[in-house]
Amino acid sequence: MEHAELLFSMTEIDQQISQLAEQLNRDYATLNPVVLCVMNGAVITLGHLLPKLSFPLQLDYIHATRYGDKRVGGELVWQARPMIDLADRHVLLIEDIFDEGHTLRALRDFCLQSGASSVRCLALVNKLHSRKQGPMPEYLGLEVPDRYVFGFGMDVEGYWRNAPGIFAVREYS
Repeated sequence: MEHAELLFSMTEIDQQISQLAEQLNRDYATLNPVVLCVMNGAVITLGHLLPKLSFPLQLDYIHATRYGDKRVGGELVWQARPMIDLADRHVLLIEDIFDEGHTLRALRDFCLQSGASSVRCLALVNKLHSRKQGPMPEYLGLEVPDRYVFGFGMDVEGYWRNAPGIFAVREYS
C-alpha cells in the first residue's frame, strides 16, 4: 500500500454508485431482474449498490475468471454458475472493472444461452485503453488510466480487495 496511488476515495466511489443506482432505479423499476454479482471483485460494489436500489429483484452470483491471483489474464475458468433460472428473466451483471471485455462477453453469452430475455452490465470502473473486445457495459462508472488498479473489491495478486478506495500500482521508471 505504501507504493500505491489513490485514484478514488470512498466518498467519490459512493457518489458514483448513487448515480448508477438512480439510472438502475429508472430502468429496472418494473422488470423484476436477476442481479448477478460477478465474483469476487464485484462483491463490495454490490454491497454498496443494493441498499440504493428501490425495485424488487432476485440476487445470485456468477464466477468465471481469467486472472485468478495473477496480473495477466489467461483462459477463462468457471468457478460457479447461478442457481436461479435465468430463462425469460432480465439479467443485470454487476462487475468491478471493464478492462478488455473477454470475461464479460463470456458471461453475457452464458446468460443468453440460459434463456435470459435481456442482459445488461454495470461496471464500477472502466479502464481507458483501445484493447476493448465486445460490447461495452450499459452502465459505466469511474474511469481509470491503463494501469493495474486494486481496492474496493479488486485485488492485486490476490490481496488488497479490502483497500478503502481505488488505487493504482505505482509505475516505476
